[in-house]
Amino acid sequence: MITDPTGVSSDTRERTVPSDAESSGATAGSLGPPVARPPRAAPRPRRRRPHTPLDPRPSIPLTLVTGLVLVYTLLPLVWLVINATKDQEDLLDSFGLWLGKDVQLWDNISRTLTYDDGAFVRWTLNTLLYVAAGAGGATLLAVLGGYALAVYEFPGRRAVFAVVIGAVAVPGTALAVPTFLLFSGMGLANTPWAVIIPSLVSPFGLYLMWVFTAEAVPAELLEAARIDGAGELRIFFRIALPLLMPGTVTVLLFSMVATWNNYFLPLIMIKDPDWYPLTLGLNAWSAQARTAGGEPVFDLIITGSLLTIAPIVVVFLLLQRYWQSGLAAGSVKE
Repeated sequence: MITDPTGVSSDTRERTVPSDAESSGATAGSLGPPVARPPRAAPRPRRRRPHTPLDPRPSIPLTLVTGLVLVYTLLPLVWLVINATKDQEDLLDSFGLWLGKDVQLWDNISRTLTYDDGAFVRWTLNTLLYVAAGAGGATLLAVLGGYALAVYEFPGRRAVFAVVIGAVAVPGTALAVPTFLLFSGMGLANTPWAVIIPSLVSPFGLYLMWVFTAEAVPAELLEAARIDGAGELRIFFRIALPLLMPGTVTVLLFSMVATWNNYFLPLIMIKDPDWYPLTLGLNAWSAQARTAGGEPVFDLIITGSLLTIAPIVVVFLLLQRYWQSGLAAGSVKE
């Protein structure tokens, strides 16, 4: 037998400590019959996270409207692809949204490229010339002008801003006749310059690059480059231009689409079919069906229209990876 410092032996302590069962029984006996416990409260439902612009609430009307817009946008493209597979007879006799008797897509493409001594190929090269010189030059001028207006302070800056905003508000058709009279007086009408030079002016592109440069190029980054001894040209090409790539690509795509689809300006400037862009060339093929003795080539017009939009789709797919934001994040330490 072992006695602890309190004087109570271990055997006595073991006999005096009741077991769990005995203690529960004693307690139950002393309190009478067991009392029923109240039921547990139901778990509170989890609160849903509030909807944010990045996690919007689903909207059935908005979904329906978006679906209608999608159908409205894609239906003409589907119609164009389907009817480009038909010959002249099937095009006039079959339903527009269904295939004809035979798929003539490759034959139509071959005939389109070789019809009228390869006029379609010549018009495509003319359009590429107008886009490369006009849209490319407009993008270059917009980037240079927007960067200068956003970075440098000079007298008359507010006046330039007012002129640019006013030019954006003026529709191009309102300037078509004065432009024709001006180029006619200079002897440039009926030449490619009559289409290229007006395409170099892009007030919207200049304004877009002005605003984008002010947000995308931190002034602290430019000051740090100047302190390190970099010149203005080196700062522009090595620091600012990579940061301006998303805005540059956006302006380039807008200018390309506007020049590629330009119809009214070449219509009043160009009279020689050898300098026609694709828009005027396809219109000329459509007009010959309405002339006496003209050959209707509606199948070639539809196939040519499909070939006309293909380069724009390819360009969008190739350049969309440049549409990024936050390229300057982390370049300036707060």
